[in-house]
Amino acid sequence: METLLLTKAQVRALLRMPDVIDAVEAAFRAFNSDQVEQPDYMGLHLAPKGAEIDFKAALDRAGEMVSLKASSGGFRDNPARFGMPNGMGTVLLFDARSGALACVMDGSLLTGFRTGAAGAVSARALARRDAHRVGVIGTGTQARMQIRALREVMTIETVHAASRSPAGLDAFCADMQGEFGLTVVTGSPEEVAAAADILVTTTRATGVVVRADWVRPGTHIIAIGADQADKQELDPDLFRDARIVVDSQAQCAAKGELQHALRAGTADGLQTELGEVLLGRKPGRQNDTQITIFDSTGMAIQDTTTAAAILTRARAQGIGTSFNFFGQDG
Repeated sequence: METLLLTKAQVRALLRMPDVIDAVEAAFRAFNSDQVEQPDYMGLHLAPKGAEIDFKAALDRAGEMVSLKASSGGFRDNPARFGMPNGMGTVLLFDARSGALACVMDGSLLTGFRTGAAGAVSARALARRDAHRVGVIGTGTQARMQIRALREVMTIETVHAASRSPAGLDAFCADMQGEFGLTVVTGSPEEVAAAADILVTTTRATGVVVRADWVRPGTHIIAIGADQADKQELDPDLFRDARIVVDSQAQCAAKGELQHALRAGTADGLQTELGEVLLGRKPGRQNDTQITIFDSTGMAIQDTTTAAAILTRARAQGIGTSFNFFGQDG
């Protein structure tokens, strides 16, 4: 088997959000169908202060593929010292039938797309059918990706946005208008939360950003920012009467928003995983006044299915450079 090499530019050309949404939904379904093996991720902290490389792997038995994603970050001197970004990503995709390396691809875009797609899958499953106003707290790259994905599953009439960075907020407003023709209404986090049918939080906060009494009945919350034990965006009181849906019970209890609600006693027992809702095994939204929360910590199986979809498109379009990695006698 030959190995395909895909550069960042080639991956960018191959990425289509509708395909990624389908791949991520397939990942959630596979995860709750005993088709996934997903070990804990490994993180290595390196010499530059704050620099690290994380490794995440997953086996998709149904798709017969294994992915290993390496993500680096915190290398602040890279642009000046090496002429490189301060964070990068690489995905290795293996054929599970033979163990052969099928593809090496740039992974710096993949994570953002699949995380955005996860929010869209949750909205399609859990948001009210008449939801048209999206609120975002945090206006960085992932906020843009969430809007990009949500546009594929709903009609967005208005975007409301809040950010601690005036410059970042201005850039977000310009991008939303220029790329999607969407006008953004800016305001405080409280004003954004009160206006939203779907509320997306994408900050790096380590404390409460959204208070429970700010959120209207019937809102669907997509909580993206908390993916480590020290991160938090949501008031634990939000969980008390909400329908709580997580990507992975184990991950969210350890490092998602759920951890804080469990400690506060506002969420009890095992939570529903999104794959269970998609498979029809557990209910999603139960009425139009119920607040629904999707706690997203990100799973390696999403990388596997998304990378496999990219590889399929690359092969179909003849994109990438093939090489015999092992040689005839390998």
